[in-house]
Amino acid sequence: MSQPTAVPPFAVISGAQVQTALQHREKQITDLVEATYRLHAMGDSVNPPSYFLRFPDRPNSRIIALPASIGGQVRVDGLKWISSFPDNVAAGIPRASAVLILNDHDTGYPFACLESSIISASRTAAMAALAADRLGRARPERPSRVGFFGTGLIARYIHTFLAGTGWSFDEIGVHDLSADSAAGFAGYLKQTGTPGRVAVHDGPEELIRSSDMVVFATIAAQPHVTDPSWLGHNPLVLHVSLRDLAPEIVLASANFVDDVEHCLKADTSPHLAEQLTGNRDFLTGTLADVMSGEAQVPGDRPVVFSPFGLGVLDLAVGKYVYDETVRAGRLHVIDDFFHELRRYG
Repeated sequence: MSQPTAVPPFAVISGAQVQTALQHREKQITDLVEATYRLHAMGDSVNPPSYFLRFPDRPNSRIIALPASIGGQVRVDGLKWISSFPDNVAAGIPRASAVLILNDHDTGYPFACLESSIISASRTAAMAALAADRLGRARPERPSRVGFFGTGLIARYIHTFLAGTGWSFDEIGVHDLSADSAAGFAGYLKQTGTPGRVAVHDGPEELIRSSDMVVFATIAAQPHVTDPSWLGHNPLVLHVSLRDLAPEIVLASANFVDDVEHCLKADTSPHLAEQLTGNRDFLTGTLADVMSGEAQVPGDRPVVFSPFGLGVLDLAVGKYVYDETVRAGRLHVIDDFFHELRRYG
């Protein structure tokens, strides 16, 4: 006879604890993201469409719900609730804030609430580093010049994960619509002793043409890079912010995504290309296809990776943080969080 299922204790994990669990573990988190992509490709996950909460009085702001479930050894359900309020930047606070709820696989009870802006940035940076590795292997030469278009927190995390997974560059280019942001990111790179020459570019064309690998980490709502000739040298493009490239550039490139259905919606650049052509023939494959050998990466045109960013990645990294916090004996449990546990009182 099976034992009654117990209600799990509920814990809160702060941003400081999250950072402690993830700091200097770029290789481990990138490996975890790779394993999660493989699980997702095998169907051992549930990853419904994200839900966008928008506001008539704040049209440039949004809050996104990413529900998901993952199997394998992680075996957890949950929800990321992440806001993007670009006007925060002018006030000196980060654009994005987030929490992650983890739900118990057997009872459905939530057992943890984690600060998740760091988790979100880390999984985003890890999937960029993974794509750089997997797609970069097929390039005629390993990229030696990287350009960052957009220089906020995500760019900083992507640089950290690239460096933490073995990348170094002869030159790091930087461009941002905000000169202060570009200068701040360049200063950060220099102060942390980053190898290679750091160059701030006043315009986007110069940045792109001088980079073998281009990282887009902007808050662009619609395409602003429209000339395919800027990518005539066939760079590897980590199109993390999804809406920077005109459809004409997408159609002139080899395109890889993390999930076809998720990426081709909400007016992302690949979605605009689909609307323009009426088909998805411009897609070369998913990152999982590359990892399994089912898709080949060409060397004779630009290679663009456009990742939507899946909720299952947040769950996997969040569960890793939870387990590390438990292992360290620092889990902060909220006693009596669940109070009404008897059906009739």
